[in-house]
Amino acid sequence: MDLTSYRTLGKSGLIVSPLALGTMTFGAERWGAGNETSRALFDAYVEAGGNFIDTADVYSAGQSEEMLGTFVSDSGTRNRLVIATKSGFPRGQGTPLWGGNGAKNIRMGIEGSLKRLKTDYIDMYWMHVWDRTTPAEEVLQTLAYAIRAGKILHYGFSNTPAWYVAKVATLAEAHGLPKPIGLQYAYSLIDRGVELDLLPAGAEFGLGMVPWSPLAAGLLTGKYGRDKISDASRVPGLPDKAGTVTEGESEGRLNGDNPFGGMLFTDRNFQVVDVLKAVASEAGRSPAEVALAWVAKRPGVSSVLIGASRVDQLTQNIASLDTVLEDQHLQRLEKATALPMLNPYFIFQMPTEMVFGGQQVRGWGTS
Repeated sequence: MDLTSYRTLGKSGLIVSPLALGTMTFGAERWGAGNETSRALFDAYVEAGGNFIDTADVYSAGQSEEMLGTFVSDSGTRNRLVIATKSGFPRGQGTPLWGGNGAKNIRMGIEGSLKRLKTDYIDMYWMHVWDRTTPAEEVLQTLAYAIRAGKILHYGFSNTPAWYVAKVATLAEAHGLPKPIGLQYAYSLIDRGVELDLLPAGAEFGLGMVPWSPLAAGLLTGKYGRDKISDASRVPGLPDKAGTVTEGESEGRLNGDNPFGGMLFTDRNFQVVDVLKAVASEAGRSPAEVALAWVAKRPGVSSVLIGASRVDQLTQNIASLDTVLEDQHLQRLEKATALPMLNPYFIFQMPTEMVFGGQQVRGWGTS
């Protein structure tokens, strides 16, 4: 498999590469990539056959979109690329109208993104974050209007509860309006929380998952060791006391510029990394390649967001697509990363015999 092993994003006709190029690093000079490196990353991805590029209106205060728009325009590749962007987080301070999911902000977000991207339509538009305020009906009406106006082609949700997404999808189907096609959430060997509600919702409504942070902010590359954490500050299992990393050690990626901060550095997570390293050694691949291969092949995943600050990082990430993991490797990774038996989710996984009087019943579409 390579970047031209195309898939559809959810139940739609939008055809995307199995790895999407995330551009949050574009314009982030301190820990990401400047203009020259960003252009090199774009060129390398497109030359390798990739067609799915993801940005957002707030990345580097709009510079990411501007840079991407210039790269696409200069290369003349707009018609062969799927460009995704987002709105939801505030683009400025002093007014609540420049953030959230209300009709005014979505409209301003789309118009601003179109201008910065130097295009007249956006292939995939994401609600970047749930604002806990705007009714689902308003979000649906606003996005449906944007589709009718030809400014966006498809839409989906990121960082939003499954019940809210399900409500939008149900309303859209009931009223004959354009339905969402995608979900974008953190998903990795470190954090499999989307398997509780979001992936099942995606399966029900035809929403393809596009994981972000599949390498858990770099932890799954294996480059961060326990020696980076102060023993005095580590409290096992408590993310807010998990330890600190200096600016020099993290290059800024795990401090103020990254929402994870030090919360990743827990004993449990380093145990996952230990298993990952062992499996990677046996498979003859890097930890990053194994971690990406695992998430790219998970049920319900349409494409995986990868980010890089150097071309060699991007090249290694792309190489993950031909990584083959044996059953025993998958079983060890499963055992090390399985979700705890939380209530009420464990009830949903009860054998059918416990519900149907001792008889096994297989539902439609189940294996």
